[in-house]
Amino acid sequence: MAVVQPGSYLTLHYRLAGPDGADIINTFGGTPATLPLGTGELAPAMEQRLIGLEEGARARFEIPAGEAFGERNPDMVQRVKRKLLDELGDPDEVYHVGDVVQFPTPDGEGSYAGVVREVGEDWVLFDFNHPLAGQPVVFEVEVIGVL
Repeated sequence: MAVVQPGSYLTLHYRLAGPDGADIINTFGGTPATLPLGTGELAPAMEQRLIGLEEGARARFEIPAGEAFGERNPDMVQRVKRKLLDELGDPDEVYHVGDVVQFPTPDGEGSYAGVVREVGEDWVLFDFNHPLAGQPVVFEVEVIGVL
Protein backbone atom coordinates (compact mmCIF):
# COMPACT_ATOMS: atom_id res chain seq x y z
CA MET A 1 0.00 0.00 0.00
CA ALA A 2 1.32 3.45 -0.94
CA VAL A 3 2.46 5.74 1.88
CA VAL A 4 2.50 9.56 1.78
CA GLN A 5 6.05 10.91 1.51
CA PRO A 6 7.48 14.38 0.85
CA GLY A 7 6.74 15.23 -2.79
CA SER A 8 3.89 12.72 -3.10
CA TYR A 9 1.01 13.55 -5.40
CA LEU A 10 -2.25 13.01 -3.49
CA THR A 11 -5.94 12.64 -4.06
CA LEU A 12 -7.75 13.24 -0.80
CA HIS A 13 -10.77 14.57 0.94
CA TYR A 14 -10.04 17.11 3.62
CA ARG A 15 -11.75 19.44 6.00
CA LEU A 16 -10.27 22.49 7.69
CA ALA A 17 -12.23 24.01 10.55
CA GLY A 18 -11.52 27.12 12.60
CA PRO A 19 -11.56 27.45 16.37
CA ASP A 20 -15.36 27.72 16.40
CA GLY A 21 -15.64 24.36 14.60
CA ALA A 22 -17.11 25.92 11.45
CA ASP A 23 -15.82 24.56 8.13
CA ILE A 24 -13.42 26.76 6.22
CA ILE A 25 -13.09 24.17 3.49
CA ASN A 26 -14.66 20.74 3.25
CA THR A 27 -14.32 18.42 0.24
CA PHE A 28 -16.06 15.47 1.93
CA GLY A 29 -19.26 14.78 0.05
CA GLY A 30 -17.93 16.51 -3.07
CA THR A 31 -15.02 16.25 -5.44
CA PRO A 32 -11.76 15.27 -3.73
CA ALA A 33 -8.70 17.50 -3.97
CA THR A 34 -5.71 16.45 -6.04
CA LEU A 35 -2.44 18.14 -5.17
CA PRO A 36 1.31 17.67 -4.90
CA LEU A 37 2.94 18.01 -1.48
CA GLY A 38 5.55 20.71 -1.09
CA THR A 39 4.02 23.28 -3.44
CA GLY A 40 2.29 25.40 -0.81
CA GLU A 41 -1.27 24.31 -1.58
CA LEU A 42 -1.51 23.12 2.02
CA ALA A 43 0.18 24.77 4.99
CA PRO A 44 3.41 22.99 5.98
CA ALA A 45 1.91 22.01 9.36
CA MET A 46 -0.88 20.16 7.55
CA GLU A 47 1.48 18.55 5.03
CA GLN A 48 3.68 17.31 7.90
CA ARG A 49 0.75 15.46 9.40
CA LEU A 50 0.07 13.66 6.12
CA ILE A 51 3.57 12.16 5.92
CA GLY A 52 3.44 8.46 6.78
CA LEU A 53 -0.31 8.03 6.24
CA GLU A 54 -1.26 5.12 3.99
CA GLU A 55 -3.70 5.15 1.12
CA GLY A 56 -7.18 4.73 2.57
CA ALA A 57 -6.22 6.24 5.95
CA ARG A 58 -8.53 8.69 7.64
CA ALA A 59 -7.18 10.98 10.37
CA ARG A 60 -8.13 14.04 12.39
CA PHE A 61 -5.55 16.49 13.73
CA GLU A 62 -5.96 19.37 16.14
CA ILE A 63 -3.29 21.86 15.18
CA PRO A 64 -2.37 24.28 17.99
CA ALA A 65 -2.77 28.05 17.73
CA GLY A 66 -0.19 29.64 15.48
CA GLU A 67 1.23 26.41 14.06
CA ALA A 68 -0.83 26.10 10.87
CA PHE A 69 -0.86 29.73 9.74
CA GLY A 70 1.70 31.39 12.01
CA GLU A 71 1.28 33.74 14.92
CA ARG A 72 -0.46 37.06 14.51
CA ASN A 73 2.11 39.75 13.78
CA PRO A 74 1.16 43.28 14.87
CA ASP A 75 3.58 44.67 12.24
CA MET A 76 1.29 43.17 9.58
CA VAL A 77 -1.45 45.65 10.53
CA GLN A 78 -0.66 48.78 8.55
CA ARG A 79 -2.22 52.11 7.74
CA VAL A 80 -2.15 52.86 4.00
CA LYS A 81 -2.64 56.39 2.68
CA ARG A 82 -5.67 56.83 0.46
CA LYS A 83 -3.42 58.52 -2.13
CA LEU A 84 -1.42 55.29 -2.55
CA LEU A 85 -4.62 53.21 -2.76
CA ASP A 86 -5.86 55.53 -5.50
CA GLU A 87 -2.59 55.05 -7.42
CA LEU A 88 -2.73 51.24 -7.08
CA GLY A 89 -6.40 50.83 -7.89
CA ASP A 90 -9.67 52.60 -8.52
CA PRO A 91 -9.70 56.14 -7.06
CA ASP A 92 -13.49 55.88 -6.67
CA GLU A 93 -13.27 52.70 -4.59
CA VAL A 94 -15.18 52.84 -1.31
CA TYR A 95 -13.66 50.73 1.48
CA HIS A 96 -15.67 49.14 4.29
CA VAL A 97 -14.55 47.32 7.42
CA GLY A 98 -14.26 43.62 6.59
CA ASP A 99 -13.51 44.11 2.88
CA VAL A 100 -10.69 41.97 1.49
CA VAL A 101 -8.49 43.99 -0.85
CA GLN A 102 -5.91 42.55 -3.26
CA PHE A 103 -2.55 44.30 -3.66
CA PRO A 104 0.07 43.61 -6.35
CA THR A 105 3.44 42.26 -5.22
CA PRO A 106 6.38 44.61 -5.88
CA ASP A 107 7.44 42.51 -8.90
CA GLY A 108 3.89 42.67 -10.32
CA GLU A 109 3.83 38.88 -10.72
CA GLY A 110 1.44 38.07 -7.89
CA SER A 111 -0.82 39.55 -5.28
CA TYR A 112 -1.50 39.50 -1.56
CA ALA A 113 -4.57 40.42 0.41
CA GLY A 114 -5.39 42.65 3.35
CA VAL A 115 -8.59 42.94 5.36
CA VAL A 116 -9.91 46.44 6.07
CA ARG A 117 -10.00 47.03 9.85
CA GLU A 118 -10.64 50.80 9.98
CA VAL A 119 -11.32 53.58 7.50
CA GLY A 120 -10.06 57.10 8.19
CA GLU A 121 -10.45 60.34 6.26
CA ASP A 122 -7.26 59.89 4.22
CA TRP A 123 -6.13 56.37 5.21
CA VAL A 124 -7.31 52.77 5.53
CA LEU A 125 -6.03 50.34 8.16
CA PHE A 126 -5.32 46.88 6.72
CA ASP A 127 -4.56 43.59 8.45
CA PHE A 128 -2.23 41.54 6.25
CA ASN A 129 -2.09 38.57 8.65
CA HIS A 130 -3.62 35.30 7.46
CA PRO A 131 -7.21 35.23 8.78
CA LEU A 132 -6.37 32.10 10.81
CA ALA A 133 -3.01 33.35 12.12
CA GLY A 134 -2.69 32.69 15.84
CA GLN A 135 -5.71 30.39 15.93
CA PRO A 136 -6.04 26.64 16.43
CA VAL A 137 -7.53 24.64 13.56
CA VAL A 138 -8.83 21.12 13.00
CA PHE A 139 -7.53 19.27 9.94
CA GLU A 140 -9.38 16.10 8.97
CA VAL A 141 -8.25 14.01 6.01
CA GLU A 142 -9.04 10.85 4.07
CA VAL A 143 -6.20 9.76 1.78
CA ILE A 144 -7.73 8.32 -1.39
CA GLY A 145 -4.66 7.91 -3.59
CA VAL A 146 -0.88 8.38 -3.38
CA LEU A 147 1.51 8.65 -6.33
